[in-house]
Amino acid sequence: MKRLVVVADNPLIVGAIRAGLRDSGAFQLLGYVDPRKTTASRITQAGAEVVLVDEGGESEAALALIQSLRDQDEDIKVIVLALRMEGEWLERAFTAGANGAMSKAIHPSALATLIRETVAGHIVHSPASLRSTSREPVAVAAEHSTLTDRETEILRFVASGATNAEIARQLWITQQTVKFHVSNVYRKLDVANRTEACHYAHVNGLVAAPEPPAPAAASRPVLAIAS
Repeated sequence: MKRLVVVADNPLIVGAIRAGLRDSGAFQLLGYVDPRKTTASRITQAGAEVVLVDEGGESEAALALIQSLRDQDEDIKVIVLALRMEGEWLERAFTAGANGAMSKAIHPSALATLIRETVAGHIVHSPASLRSTSREPVAVAAEHSTLTDRETEILRFVASGATNAEIARQLWITQQTVKFHVSNVYRKLDVANRTEACHYAHVNGLVAAPEPPAPAAASRPVLAIAS
């Protein structure tokens, strides 16, 4: 079980992350910290092995923190949570030392899996592929795939964490039909499993951002690592 710290100052983001990690059993959540009120030393001294950094409104503070974490501990895994899977900020995050990136559009149920796969080195992000472009992500994705409308629809369900049975219920089709379409998606995208398909969908902007979760209850404030 990896020890994880979340760097975020938005209660909505914190709530979504908490929901995504609650039942995963893959991480020991040490706490949540504000990028403006913490230091790399504080995080590393707490024993963090993985740090999930929300781009948030304090993007410069987040970049400085990523650089400091990398300077202090070459082995620590830093993953950023970004609004867009392209652009200058994300490129700067990789230059500062981030190991991977995830879209804020990710469904909470897929969060733990993607963190685990990134930490294990099964998902590699190329900074060069994240440079700004004048084209929309969906248009870019369309150029690299021949998915039908139905296959694209099912890929979005897969990326949201839905099972074949859940997809079948939502689309009023049989599970066998879902399996057929999923197999075609894997073949056309040249991916081997749901994790890789999910990664493709998020990186290429094929997943719409979910409705924000309700703010954390007052009795469960955002956690902070003790000094």
